[in-house]
Amino acid sequence: MSRTRKRTLATTGVAALSALAALTLPLTTAGTATAAAPCDYPAQQLNLTNWKVTLPTGSSGSPTEVKQPALATFSSSPWFTVNSKCTGVQFRSAVNAVTTPNSSYGRAELREMTDNGTENASWSATSGTHTMTFREAFNKLPNDKPHVVGAQIHDGDDDVTVFRLEGTSLYITKGDDTHHKLVTSNYQLHTVFEGKFVVSGGQIKVYYNGVLQTTIPHTASGNYFKAGGYTQANCGNSSPCSSSNYGQVTIYKLQVTHA
Repeated sequence: MSRTRKRTLATTGVAALSALAALTLPLTTAGTATAAAPCDYPAQQLNLTNWKVTLPTGSSGSPTEVKQPALATFSSSPWFTVNSKCTGVQFRSAVNAVTTPNSSYGRAELREMTDNGTENASWSATSGTHTMTFREAFNKLPNDKPHVVGAQIHDGDDDVTVFRLEGTSLYITKGDDTHHKLVTSNYQLHTVFEGKFVVSGGQIKVYYNGVLQTTIPHTASGNYFKAGGYTQANCGNSSPCSSSNYGQVTIYKLQVTHA
């Protein structure tokens, strides 16, 4: 179920107990202020000021999408919620998910925004330096086609490069080449790793645990970052066709800079 809570001050994306003082204090029916626990909403774990989320729920061809300011106090279990240990944000998408019109796969995924979450991010690979650093773990893969995407760069037309797990093999892709760079052939579920994209001067440098893995030429504009759980299986290639068959990613850190 989704949960929202009214606040008297507008804040977004706190990630530590020390930031609780900046949170709005919702009023009880008796009129006394009570602070929200830091595990109530994903925006208390990750700074989601300049993000929106797309979920595997909604109506056919029209998945649920939540933007700021609603995203600051939004959670949808089990698809987009703080994990049980209150250490990160869980992104889950089942094989029978609602999909976007241009994809046959469902997602619980963040899309980069600007202007406090009001506008879609869109930047050039040849101007400035654009970096996304994230710490995440793949937790669950769908049956039969155990493929899940955990983070990506997208341009105005298609995905440019992604971190993609296929069974125990973790790849960095390059356009339609899903096996461009094998990072490891022995990835174990729940293993936390740090990934990083650095885009500048018409190149994308991709890092895994601080080590450069590949450099991909890319000069297009209209780029933006995405992160979460994008399950690469559906009811046509994975059984059972139910919410019990899903892909899941947990994100523990998410930071984007543009310079």
